[in-house]
Amino acid sequence: MFKDNRINDRDMYATEKTDYEMHKETKMMHTDGMAMGCGCPPMMGTVCPVIECPQERIVNRHIIHQVPHIVPINTRVINHHVYKHSYHPNFTSCEENVCTNVVEPGCGY
Repeated sequence: MFKDNRINDRDMYATEKTDYEMHKETKMMHTDGMAMGCGCPPMMGTVCPVIECPQERIVNRHIIHQVPHIVPINTRVINHHVYKHSYHPNFTSCEENVCTNVVEPGCGY
């Protein structure tokens, strides 16, 4: 699924060996006339196995877990009552009668 682009450690840190290191490895491989790691003396026609450096394979697995989440959602309804007032003039009229008594002198009062 996913390609692993890592560099092999042996390639990344490969350096030239010194003469001392090469001589040391050769001496370890041939001890007492026998090849190292082989139970038989080197003879004509005998093949001893060569043990290579172990390799490691890396497998990246992605495991998906479905986790349900419950989210309570409340719906709140807000009713806005708007009272629009309008004013209409209502004209009225009234009438008032004022009475005045005029008393003239000499009428016997």
